[in-house]
Amino acid sequence: MAYFLTLILAVMITWSTLTPVTPVPPGLTDETGAIFVPGFYSIAHVVAFAALAVPLAWRYPHRWVVVAAVAAAFGGLTEILQSYVGRNMEFADFVADATGAFFGAWCASRIGRRWRVFRTRVRSKGASRGIAD
Repeated sequence: MAYFLTLILAVMITWSTLTPVTPVPPGLTDETGAIFVPGFYSIAHVVAFAALAVPLAWRYPHRWVVVAAVAAAFGGLTEILQSYVGRNMEFADFVADATGAFFGAWCASRIGRRWRVFRTRVRSKGASRGIAD
């Protein structure tokens, strides 16, 4: 399930980062009528790549650094490919991608480890009382 979710997120990120867009000056609305917020795209990069790293870091918490590095490399690749589809390749976006990937993977690995310890304790207490799963 972690692989499938990661694949779906990677496809969504690829589509959203490689689809040509028209830039909107700060303070104006875009073609949908939404107000343009400076810095929004950097936050979106952090959130998207954190989400990309979470499923595999949760599944393999002992490999969270590898998961984060692969997600960050994927972010770098999408930034390079953006120059071929009419978008700007920006180092700041790569930094946001890598930040999100490492933060998401780190958090998921820590929470995943604690969840497994908690679940093991609950199951062992239930088994000692004769309660089946």
